[in-house]
This record gives sequence, C-alpha cells and structure tokens, in this order.
Amino acid sequence: MSVFEPMTPRFLTLTDVAETLNISAAQTYALVRSGELRAIKVGGRGQWRVEATELEKYISSAYEQTAEFVSTHPFGRDESPEETN
Repeated sequence: MSVFEPMTPRFLTLTDVAETLNISAAQTYALVRSGELRAIKVGGRGQWRVEATELEKYISSAYEQTAEFVSTHPFGRDESPEETN
C-alpha cells in the first residue's frame, strides 16, 4: 500500500453504515438493536460502531437470503413488481 492511499477504517459509525446500505440511520439502528447486524458500543456515551468485516458479512448474508427467497418465490406472469413490495 502506498503512503498516499487512505486506509479503510476498521470501525464504521451507524451513519457510515446507513450511507453504504443506502438506508436511514433509524433503519441502521434497528438492524443493530435487533442483532441482525453485529456492533459494539464504545466510550462513555455508548456510541455504536460496526466493524467493516461485520458489515461485509451482513451484506453477504443478505445476498444469500435474497437468493433463497427468489428461488422459493418465482416471479410469475400474473405478479407485477408493485405487488411484491
């Protein structure tokens, strides 16, 4: 790695995670509080941090769950995209 290349941070704020996933901060907080996305609380004020590797695991798991859903719920001719939401 060159000295001019920025290092990827090990821990991300919930805002960073929200931006990466293109969701709201409230949705990110809900993922963390439910345990769906592993995180830690740090410091005296208990700020949440998500390790970058945990975010990658979450994304991989979401891809697997989506693939399973798609394979068990085929998109039929009578079904429009609006009806699946």
